[in-house]
Amino acid sequence: MIITDTHTHLYSEEFDQDRDEMIQRAIENGVSRFFIPAIDSSCTAAMYDLEKNYPEHVFLMMGLHPTYVKENYLEELQHVEEELAKRKFYAVGEIGIDLYWDKTHLPEQQIAFRKQIQLAKQYKLPIVIHCREAFDEIFEILEDEKSADLFGIFHCFTGTYEQALQAISYNMKLGIGGVITFKNGKIDQFLNQIDLKHIVLETDSPYLAPIPFRGKRNESSYLLNVIDKLAAIYNLSAKDIANITTENSRMIFGI
Repeated sequence: MIITDTHTHLYSEEFDQDRDEMIQRAIENGVSRFFIPAIDSSCTAAMYDLEKNYPEHVFLMMGLHPTYVKENYLEELQHVEEELAKRKFYAVGEIGIDLYWDKTHLPEQQIAFRKQIQLAKQYKLPIVIHCREAFDEIFEILEDEKSADLFGIFHCFTGTYEQALQAISYNMKLGIGGVITFKNGKIDQFLNQIDLKHIVLETDSPYLAPIPFRGKRNESSYLLNVIDKLAAIYNLSAKDIANITTENSRMIFGI
């Protein structure tokens, strides 16, 4: 059983004390593919170190996270462009719009999101979307940019059934993680109406740990709890959930 974590911040300082042990624990539990989103230029070196240490397991993205779109965002976008030109990545991400913390830089976030979508098309890569309190703004840009070569993952999907269908209409898979286990998560109420071919697994670790670890540091081995919840929702075995979602991840990332 091969399990894929399509979104984990393994370079986070929250793993500094036991990163290798945590990764080994995940691998022993079947989670053997880790896709690493970028935040900004400050994490690039740590991402490359992870890839060097775990070349069979770690696959990197490149991008500028919306909450890191600040006054210097053009310099950060230049960094993204330069890295994409240098070497292979498996996605442009995580990118998008976040209006939860701060609406000050919405225009710059929109520019950065659109620019990075266009870079993804240029390099024939998927995008990995971060969306927080910004579905309308995200969908507006996706509607403008939609095309056969636009595809990817709606990371940490927490929207409604209607928003799920709209995301899927733009060739996006839905990234499902710990939120599916929350009593107030709501997506468990309609997810069985979404074909499993549209679903990939993720942790967003160290954030959003599933029940019974909610409030604690998340890690990739906890995907087993997410799989159990999805198995109950879809009335399938855990092995089926793992196999189908990993195959879905291969379709997106090409590996």
